[in-house]
Amino acid sequence: MVDGPGFRTSIYCAGCNHQCPNCHNPQSWDFGGGREMSTEDIMKIILSDPFANVTFSGGDPMYQAAGFAELAREIHKRTNKDIWCFTGFTYESLIHEDQRELLDQIDVLVDGPFIQRLHDPDLLFRGSSNQRLIDVQKSLYAGRVILWSPDIAVAV
Repeated sequence: MVDGPGFRTSIYCAGCNHQCPNCHNPQSWDFGGGREMSTEDIMKIILSDPFANVTFSGGDPMYQAAGFAELAREIHKRTNKDIWCFTGFTYESLIHEDQRELLDQIDVLVDGPFIQRLHDPDLLFRGSSNQRLIDVQKSLYAGRVILWSPDIAVAV
């Protein structure tokens, strides 16, 4: 419930070059950590809970964008689950890059690095005030960032 609204199946990946000071998951920085899993093996885990939506976290899933895009397509093909993704990159830096294929599959992107001096424990689903909850599909359609909120989407 901390990786997005409601119950969630969180898929954590290995590898992150952001290495934000005071990161909540520094053990995930090592690109050689973790273990490889097939899309089908991960789908079995996701499908085992019909009530949980999905969150991609890490590490940073954008470093493995092709694999996560494949997984996201399978999730959308076989379920009606929403997908959230946490990244240290900004939305603007991803929109025209190799990660766009993954971005196209995400419902909500929590973007930006964790910055300790901007830490606020009262923020919803993020650690520092520079990080945004972005409604990706509405943003792609509008051509500008539309923030997600539990009640409404807000244009910025």
